[in-house]
Amino acid sequence: MEEPFLGSEALAAGRLTRHQVRTKFVPVHQDVYVSPGTELTPMIRAKACWLRSRRRGVLVGFSASAVHGARWISRARPAEINDTNHKPTRGVIARGGVLEDDEVCRRFGMAATTPERTALDLLCWYPADTAIAAVDSLARATRLKIADVELLAERHRGRRGIKSARAALELVDAGAESPRETWLRLLITRSGFPGPQTQLPVYNEYGALIAEVDMGYEDRKIAFEYEGDHHRTDRTQFTKDIRRYEALTELGWIVIRVTAEDAQGDIIRRTELALARARQQ
Repeated sequence: MEEPFLGSEALAAGRLTRHQVRTKFVPVHQDVYVSPGTELTPMIRAKACWLRSRRRGVLVGFSASAVHGARWISRARPAEINDTNHKPTRGVIARGGVLEDDEVCRRFGMAATTPERTALDLLCWYPADTAIAAVDSLARATRLKIADVELLAERHRGRRGIKSARAALELVDAGAESPRETWLRLLITRSGFPGPQTQLPVYNEYGALIAEVDMGYEDRKIAFEYEGDHHRTDRTQFTKDIRRYEALTELGWIVIRVTAEDAQGDIIRRTELALARARQQ
């Protein structure tokens, strides 16, 4: 049984009995079921929400991002759909608004907004930092072109939130591999420092690639590395990191390693010191 599924369709096709539907499956929404223990990932939530609309709705926002392959979406987020059914439902955000034909596509058989329209919606609906991190991930998953989103923003220039969306769009960077990398890049940029290049390759004197740092300044030989828990708990990764940092240091790079415990003021201070040191070299 493909899941989620509509109970009424399973009954009509004779695949299940009413007793089986009631006792062997768990309802996500009215008439939408999954097996017990099914993890409600953003993708499963999106499909269940779309089935709830009787396949008439269009997935938008974070749900559209999920079906386009974006990562780092909280599993606690409600599904989002453009649908005429605005009845308050737990786990569903029903959105309104007109969608043009070229702003809708099909993914895994479901209707969803295109990556460009999805990005614009996220930037209009959510606080800047949340939206930028989400669009970073969407852009990485879909090779989204910022210029295409800018054209769409011009089409919807009278829309609520479009001014802040345009400003946030300038800060989107598909090079971010996690929301915390986005956070670090935004902190650096908003603190008045030059915008760092993301996923910056570093080569040795023989032209061999020795590292690809999260972000940095090639001309100043300054690298920023955001280290999540796996850098500490994964022994192989931990050992690999040591070798990378040794190689970078030997080539004259200054490496600023950042963790969740670091205060913003300390990161800014370390960046200032690194830039001053680079100027003296």
